[in-house]
Amino acid sequence: MTSSKKNHLSYVPAQLSDEELVQRAQVELFTVTRAYEELMRRYQATLYNVCARYLGNERDADDVSQEIMLKVLYGLKKFEGKSKFKTWLYSITYNECITQYRREKRKKRLMDALSLNPVEEASEDDAPLIREDRSLDRWLLNVNQIDREIIILRFVAELEFQDIANIMHLGLSATKMRYKRAIDKLKQNYSGENLI
Repeated sequence: MTSSKKNHLSYVPAQLSDEELVQRAQVELFTVTRAYEELMRRYQATLYNVCARYLGNERDADDVSQEIMLKVLYGLKKFEGKSKFKTWLYSITYNECITQYRREKRKKRLMDALSLNPVEEASEDDAPLIREDRSLDRWLLNVNQIDREIIILRFVAELEFQDIANIMHLGLSATKMRYKRAIDKLKQNYSGENLI
């Protein structure tokens, strides 16, 4: 490979679309990772915020975000482009968050069954990420899991309803209905507060 061709492949302009970056990454991986790195740079903050809001603490959000980035790295070659990259990424995110959530739930049930006090086992790193002055975050902690997922995917990941429905394996009308009910409940419970 000539020097000019190497430089062309290793340089990734930020103005390339996600689809162009995916195509470039599929050709380059695993010898060159610049296109992959640019994709992750674009979505890293939102990805982390989705995980943090879903899981409720920084340590788990960081761990799950890293796991997701590895899954994207190793899965990118097989990505067929049947959906947008962003939808595929948040589908992986959704599944990883559910897996972590279930793992933590099983761990808590085991600790309860063994009569261990989870508060004593927790470290400072387990402190919730959610700040008390953020009423939307407080509300998300008190809604059912499916509504929380829809709200997070809609507001934090900024996905379209069809993408959310596909990720969650729900019908489009069911997704919109759950979203509307969740928003109505949010308005009712927090009508006087600045939510975001």
